Amino acid sequence: MSTDGPVVNVHVLFFAQSRELAKTPRSKVDVPAEIIASDLLEQLVSKFGLTSIRDNLILAHNESYIENLSDRIQFKEGDELAVIPPLSGG
Repeated sequence: MSTDGPVVNVHVLFFAQSRELAKTPRSKVDVPAEIIASDLLEQLVSKFGLTSIRDNLILAHNESYIENLSDRIQFKEGDELAVIPPLSGG
């Protein structure tokens, strides 16, 4: 993957099934300071082995859900990214 700009280090929090698959509740990753949400999702899926739940994951940036995977995300050093799998219901 090529990055055209600065790279920042962000905190990634994993919940529920994503935590089990990633085998950690949290991690730090380097990401481009600006990235399209779908590219970010792909990076996280491949880095942390989340392929089996990829199509159902929700990402949140600094506690705000990323609604549209075509959105550009602007990251600053130390930002928080949450990986939230589907919540199973009855």
